[in-house]
Amino acid sequence: MTFGFAPSSAASLSTSAASAHRVLEPAEWAAAGIPLLRDPRDVVSGLHARHHPRPGTAVIAVLDPDERLRASASFIPRPAPADGWMFRNVLLAQLRRVIPHDLRRRTPVRTAVLLYCREGDARWTEEDGAWMWGLRDACTLHGLRCGAYVTLTRDGWQVLGEGRGGRRPNADSPPEPLGSAETPPPPPRTGGAPSDVLRRAAAR
Repeated sequence: MTFGFAPSSAASLSTSAASAHRVLEPAEWAAAGIPLLRDPRDVVSGLHARHHPRPGTAVIAVLDPDERLRASASFIPRPAPADGWMFRNVLLAQLRRVIPHDLRRRTPVRTAVLLYCREGDARWTEEDGAWMWGLRDACTLHGLRCGAYVTLTRDGWQVLGEGRGGRRPNADSPPEPLGSAETPPPPPRTGGAPSDVLRRAAAR
């Protein structure tokens, strides 16, 4: 009798099953309580203007509670099977590079969103599900809230799980000037300089 180490069909099935668990279906994503963006087009346009993504490019961004951009990074992941665990590691490496973690906070304050520019239409794919799994896990490990997952295709942009989207920007459109892609940040929700408080009171 000869003993070898050739992978069995059972082993390959278990590996396949393990990978399948690292993909989130749209229904799972919608049920996860992902916070909605107040102005998704503004966020998408701002990231598009900053990073000029082309198909195959991912952009990870961290927003403060007022949806102001605090940090972002764009990168082109190496070609690989859609696996949330691998995407999680890539996203976590990018987050660690651009912003300190918030693990000391009891409750996450900042939110990470992911924009992925790809070929095809706006319908959910297994690759999207792997990015969703990776984003959720990377946020947990970096002390952030998991935010929206947005696809950018030649048809336009789409916030998956929400049904919101638009035709511009898209994968082919030139980036808008950065100033026109962003609106001035809203005033702070609490506190602020006395002049700001008086100005708001006068406006009422």
